[in-house]
Amino acid sequence: MHNLDTALDLDTALAASGRFLIAALFLLSGVATIAAPAMIEDYIASAGLPAPLLGYLIAIIVEVGGGLLLLVGFQTRIVALILAGFALAAALAFHNKFSDPNEMIHFLKDIAIIGGLLQVAAFGPGSVSLDARRLSLAR
Repeated sequence: MHNLDTALDLDTALAASGRFLIAALFLLSGVATIAAPAMIEDYIASAGLPAPLLGYLIAIIVEVGGGLLLLVGFQTRIVALILAGFALAAALAFHNKFSDPNEMIHFLKDIAIIGGLLQVAAFGPGSVSLDARRLSLAR
């Protein structure tokens, strides 16, 4: 029984840690986005995307809002899918010059983040989350 308890504790810690690390990435990016509106809007426009102000506002909502929700584990599976879609859109729009090794690395990092988010979407937030608390209170 001790080995099972240890494995469950490890699963709990790993699920929470993974979710927190991915959330931190989005939160830090969101704060940086808020801090530099003109630069971000120019970057969006330079990628040829329409409505840079709208893109800027969407980025803030998704990065900060999604990051906070992922951090606390609320509506985690849906949030993880939204963040994965956002990361895919960002990868395709901003890191699509595959002949540039640096851009390829950024693209592949985005794809790796998407992989982590898909794991969260598939397996849920773990027991250290508002979702788990909500489910345990409903019983």
